[in-house]
Amino acid sequence: MIFYTLLTAAVIGLSLFVNNHVEAPAYGVSRRQALNGLALFSSFLLLFTVAALRMNVGNDYAKYCEFFHLIRCKLDTPTTVPTEAGFNAVCILIYLLCGRQELYPVMFAFFALVTLLLFYKGMYRLSDCFPLTFFLFMTLGYYFQSFSTVRYYFALSIALFSIRYVIEKQWAKFVLLILFGAFFHKSLLLVLPMYLLSQLSLTWWMYALAGAAFISCPLFSDFYMSVFLKLYPTYEATEYLEGGTSYISILRCAAVFVFSLFFYRKHIKQDRTLNFYFNCNLMGLMIYTCCFFLPVISRIGYYLSITHILFVPALILKIEDAKYRKAVTGLVLLSGLVYFGVFILYKASGPGLSILPYRTFLYHKMVTILSEVSP
Repeated sequence: MIFYTLLTAAVIGLSLFVNNHVEAPAYGVSRRQALNGLALFSSFLLLFTVAALRMNVGNDYAKYCEFFHLIRCKLDTPTTVPTEAGFNAVCILIYLLCGRQELYPVMFAFFALVTLLLFYKGMYRLSDCFPLTFFLFMTLGYYFQSFSTVRYYFALSIALFSIRYVIEKQWAKFVLLILFGAFFHKSLLLVLPMYLLSQLSLTWWMYALAGAAFISCPLFSDFYMSVFLKLYPTYEATEYLEGGTSYISILRCAAVFVFSLFFYRKHIKQDRTLNFYFNCNLMGLMIYTCCFFLPVISRIGYYLSITHILFVPALILKIEDAKYRKAVTGLVLLSGLVYFGVFILYKASGPGLSILPYRTFLYHKMVTILSEVSP
């Protein structure tokens, strides 16, 4: 716990030196750009090292080792692997580069590298205030939760990065990027309709129609569940069908929604980017509230609520009164710290996450996987 707290404090401290709105000089590299690069590289290196050196950290670490082992077996004999084709292909390539040795930490390190790169690029290019965005990224647990569900968080980083193309209306790049990411986690396909709808400028009757559609979800849950299972048949007859939602996510989305209402007429309604974030948050709130019966609903909601780390800083900068802006910033910082404290104390070591205690393969033995257990 202390280790994660110190790590978070260190990288947030480094983010304070980053200004992601500096203009590039006509030639060469300015002092500001050099400082940006040094701060970003230092924080990235810290986070990547911790993620890459971990051993049996994350609730599905052993499960992914089993996936890696099955993919390795495909090199010699036909083997069924439940993971997506893109994920399998990358793992096979890494195996071939490593002389077919089952070096599981290399696999985890690679996906930690690309996931962090996409998160960093997405935050740097999209944020109106990088230090505050990065603070929320760390304190809301996105980095630490990436130790589990490796494929999903790689997909989530792609979703964040793809927002740039939605805002700039580069639809071909957006669609191709999402389709590429779906080869690693097919849930990313849900981003296509959700982001495309969220970028629209909706009228009051459209919001009412959307609200009625969401309210119908719990009323006709059996129908919607049957549609979901046709799209994702692998969830049938599994423990994931129990459903369940995140009350913390509902509270967070509701708080952001109420906060954003103060800015809607003057800023959000006329701003394409803010309107997109507003609609994403509202859709996330409705999904968490009305679609609680669907499997792993939090994963769907995260594609929408990830925009909080961009939306909240952008709204704060719209506050004209300096004293009020400082007060709201302080409230957001306090809320982030409280959220992080609860996350570390009560969730991090739980069965759903299992990122505590931190272990590294430098000092701990490899976890036993299912294929190594005698029947």
